[in-house]
Amino acid sequence: MECPVVYSWKAEEWQECSKTCSSGTKYRKVVCHDDSKKEVNEIYCNTDKRPADLESCNTHPCDFIWITGAWSECSVSCGQGYQRRLASCSEVYSAKDQYEYGYQAMSNCPGTPPTSVQACNPGECSAPESWRVGDWGLCSATCGEGVMQRTVQCLTADDQTSNRCQLSTRPEESRVCQNHDCELPKSCSDIQRLKGFLEDGEHLLNIQGKAVKIYCAGMQTESPREYITLVIGDAENFSEVFGFRLNNPTECPYNGSRREDCNCRRDYTAAGFSSFSKVRMDLHKMQIITTDWQFAHTREGHHVPFATAGDCYSAARCPQGRFSINLSGTGLQVAEETKWISQGNYAVADIQKSADSSRVTGKCGGYCGKCTPFSGTGFRVVAEGAF
Repeated sequence: MECPVVYSWKAEEWQECSKTCSSGTKYRKVVCHDDSKKEVNEIYCNTDKRPADLESCNTHPCDFIWITGAWSECSVSCGQGYQRRLASCSEVYSAKDQYEYGYQAMSNCPGTPPTSVQACNPGECSAPESWRVGDWGLCSATCGEGVMQRTVQCLTADDQTSNRCQLSTRPEESRVCQNHDCELPKSCSDIQRLKGFLEDGEHLLNIQGKAVKIYCAGMQTESPREYITLVIGDAENFSEVFGFRLNNPTECPYNGSRREDCNCRRDYTAAGFSSFSKVRMDLHKMQIITTDWQFAHTREGHHVPFATAGDCYSAARCPQGRFSINLSGTGLQVAEETKWISQGNYAVADIQKSADSSRVTGKCGGYCGKCTPFSGTGFRVVAEGAF
């Protein structure tokens, strides 16, 4: 006599919840099978013992936060003006120690929206009297060292002569000049053609009509390369992608100042720190090649290109990645058209440029984000005094 067939229920694993918050549902497949594990019609199993195939999940309320963008430039160059920024409501999804964000209706976020307009004052507008300078005249020497001059006047706003300008701020009226057009080569290849294969080293080149000291590398090869020796040194010529990440990326603790004892982890895989003693230059385009590593030192993590910084520290406009550029003493300066752009999620950049365009510093980051010179123009430089 054959034994009776035994039927039983089998429940598979639960699928993901339909919502991340505010009461979703999840489903699993429930089947009836015989003692050989073959699926059969449900009528053979005891319906009173059937496992549930649907249940509630993620019943906790949704978490919404305000996210703000970077402030625009002031609407005026001096005096009282205003700045604008974007403010948006975002839902925070938290799972497996990772955070994601999704834009939501403004009414979902608690409290009053962050202000999107604020007053700004870049500084007092110029006094009625100011120093006015003319263009530099030609160098007095057609070859070698000479003197060039320009007019310097103290004038009122309606171009009347005045004696009320501060003498301590009076611009220079003459300066020493070098006219090397008659004798200087314009590239390391030119030097090689004139003098043959030489040791690598510094040479004066004619850059935009100015005598600029350039380091020639690869002079024993058929394709020598030009480098700018960073006279100030690598302590002020570095790029960094900060490696720490906040456990709660919606915060910006310590008013944005860097603290390595923060409530964070050091696990950003793109982190690195590179310093530079020389940087390569494309003389035809007058651009610095930011990804040449011959004279770079990466003391930790990955190579970070020159003039670049970033992090994955916070989504709350709290950049920690830093870069520094100091071209003082090189005879070159950062071109006016060289700009930096932010890339990534919640990316922000704070770029500061010195008045003489020899120095640029930046604090950049996001979650995750970085800043880098705009690819449309590249990192362009010009010879000091060249227009």
